[in-house]
Amino acid sequence: MIAYLTPDVLVEDGIIQAIGTDLAVPGGTRVIEAAGRYVMPGGIDTHTHMQLPFMGTSAVDDFYWGTRAALAGGTTMILDFVLPQRNESLVSAYVQWRRWADDKVCCDYGFHVGVTWWSDKVKEEMAQLVDECGVNSFKMFMAYKDTWQLLDEDLLKSFTQCKAIGALAQVHAENGDIIKEMSQRMLAAGVTGPEGHELCRPEEVEAEATNRACVLANQVGCPLYVVHVMSKSAADVVSAKRRQGHVVYGEPIAAGLGTDGTHYWNRCWRHAAAHVMGPPLRPDPSTPAYLMDMLANNDLQCTGTDNCTFTSEQKAMGKGDFTKIPNGVNGVEDRMSVIWEKGVASGKMDPRRFVAVTSTNAAKIFNVYPRKGVIAVGSDADIVVWNGEASRVISARTHHQRCDFNVFEAR
Repeated sequence: MIAYLTPDVLVEDGIIQAIGTDLAVPGGTRVIEAAGRYVMPGGIDTHTHMQLPFMGTSAVDDFYWGTRAALAGGTTMILDFVLPQRNESLVSAYVQWRRWADDKVCCDYGFHVGVTWWSDKVKEEMAQLVDECGVNSFKMFMAYKDTWQLLDEDLLKSFTQCKAIGALAQVHAENGDIIKEMSQRMLAAGVTGPEGHELCRPEEVEAEATNRACVLANQVGCPLYVVHVMSKSAADVVSAKRRQGHVVYGEPIAAGLGTDGTHYWNRCWRHAAAHVMGPPLRPDPSTPAYLMDMLANNDLQCTGTDNCTFTSEQKAMGKGDFTKIPNGVNGVEDRMSVIWEKGVASGKMDPRRFVAVTSTNAAKIFNVYPRKGVIAVGSDADIVVWNGEASRVISARTHHQRCDFNVFEAR
């Protein structure tokens, strides 16, 4: 019979100082007993939008409420997005987002920056953000036509610049031209409810854009990160391209792993609208399990939430026209629990893979490893004590977020 020794972790001033058994502990040290629990690196949510100005309103989870909820769920770092308006300076937008965040955040955070238009000035500011602000990833939109969407020519220029400055390119992969055309057709046919949101942007629209982004990035040798992979078809594209040698990473999100798009047809408009996000949740109920399988076997690598929350009153801006429903759902608080339940408790992955997809892979991809994503001497003491046997019921009545609906309600 093998006897396993469980090491202690000594923390001082927020840094891990020593790991081992029989450590010399200074007098007065606070001791947290973790026997029978998992001790793991804090989660890193790769994709959030706190207090984002969007679609005529702003997300209700600001950087205080959002990071507070993140900590309540075991996430100790978020990666949020600076999203400039068309023709707005990327650097000025970054400064504004820092003002919003710095006085409010309860946990560590970083920023990706959106490239929402293209010019020589944008190209120069991308390099400036890398050199002076430590930004190392830029997001390009292939959807939201007439606001953030880039044409292929500008996507290629953005990818080329990312390659030149050593940054990671990210894409929101949907075909915005098709979505705009199909949205107009749906409304003309009298389809105005939340179900129209999914019907105008089916799986193949996401898969086509994912494939196109992979091809463009590969042509210029630029590593690519596909945010919120929501469908089987898009996940299959990422998997196939990786097997062909492309440097591409895929990010499913908590909502796509924990629920599905059948809710868009719920008779309660409020319920259906609460699930509206882009890309949409897929109505095929086998999609969450499929994406979890892909995450477990490393066809997909990281997990975020695309946390962008709105109240029922804000969602009601789209009554009578689904294109005006603010896109976004919750997830920053429940991501870790959903992935544990659907991944580890189901037997699809072990606790080590859980740590990889909720923390370590993100730390490595976004260049904060080994400061984050690992319990090691010299690393930040972002530590979660996790009870894998405990249970709770998720509810908007008890969560720590400001939204009045939870897409994981009653799980």
